[in-house]
Amino acid sequence: MKKLGFLLTLVAALGLLIGLPVKAQAQESIKIGVMAPRTGDWASEGQDMIKVVELLAEQLNAAGGINGAKVEVVVEDDQGMPRTASLAAKKLITAGVVAVVGTYGSSITEASQADYDEAKVLQVATGSTSVRLTEKGLKLFFRTCPRDDEQGRVLAENIKKLGFRKVAIVHDNTSYSKGLADETRALFQQDQEMTEVFYDSITPGDQDYSATLTKIKAASPDVIVFTGYYPEAAMILRQKHDMDWNVAMIGGDATNNLDLVVIAGNQAASGYYFVSPPALKEMTTDSAKKFSVDYETKYKSQPSSVWAVLAGDAFSVIVESIKAVGADSEKMAQWLKTDFKNYEGFSGPISFNQIGDRVGEVYRLYTVNSEGQYIIQ
Repeated sequence: MKKLGFLLTLVAALGLLIGLPVKAQAQESIKIGVMAPRTGDWASEGQDMIKVVELLAEQLNAAGGINGAKVEVVVEDDQGMPRTASLAAKKLITAGVVAVVGTYGSSITEASQADYDEAKVLQVATGSTSVRLTEKGLKLFFRTCPRDDEQGRVLAENIKKLGFRKVAIVHDNTSYSKGLADETRALFQQDQEMTEVFYDSITPGDQDYSATLTKIKAASPDVIVFTGYYPEAAMILRQKHDMDWNVAMIGGDATNNLDLVVIAGNQAASGYYFVSPPALKEMTTDSAKKFSVDYETKYKSQPSSVWAVLAGDAFSVIVESIKAVGADSEKMAQWLKTDFKNYEGFSGPISFNQIGDRVGEVYRLYTVNSEGQYIIQ
């Protein structure tokens, strides 16, 4: 009898021990994806996006996570190419993410939108400004960056304020670049004081734009308006400098990257203008000031452009929506459109309209000085 009693006690104790891990087990982690160009021409953008989100997740988890659950960041490299974006999206979907931050580049985002929408995964883009991305009626798509039509308005206004009247417009045929060129061009066509003397495209990735520059020079513009990305802008600046041609040049927010000066060189980049949301160190919100210090402490640098910072805002938007309604993408999307108002992101107040566009103006005019520094005008 004693042996039987002992065995029964032992079985009961083992049962408790077996049950303990289940009861003591922490709540299952919440997976949030980051789709970004970790490699390729835009690798510096993607790597900074990942760093920002991982640091925010680290800080969030140290503070207890989301309603007691830890956040797991799952990263996929889209290589900055449309043909790779859909594969990266499918990998994140298979990994079980509830939402995705990213990506950089409108054509890359567009290649992944349908995948996320079909899988009921919330997507918050960060550097994808093409107007049509939010005009498709996709209910789970948002972005923390402004649209090209807003950027086109600010770009056109600043070109006129700077005193330029004869404009040469150059784009690279990507969704973002052509969209911004056409938005800006349409505004110039409505203004009798402005004259378009050149409009054409270049091929991104080429190393020699001298033939195009020769054609532009023959048109005698006051300013070259380039609406593409920073690697090509830098090459144009460098080759224009090599031609000893000092015509002004202005670009959009895709040229707001410190690598532009690295590629072009200080002399060639000096005097270049661009419009963009402000960089992290220039943002005035309390959260941005604190995070700038935290980022510098961890990585011994600052993000190379604003797009990584807007990835941080996208992560925060996702976190706030999960806190409010749980990890259900459709409920999160509805809450963001109806109840999420004037949240203090790094880049300022964030709200969304009914098609997922950010509400409010965030653009500033910058110029590059002779030391290669970006100065707000």
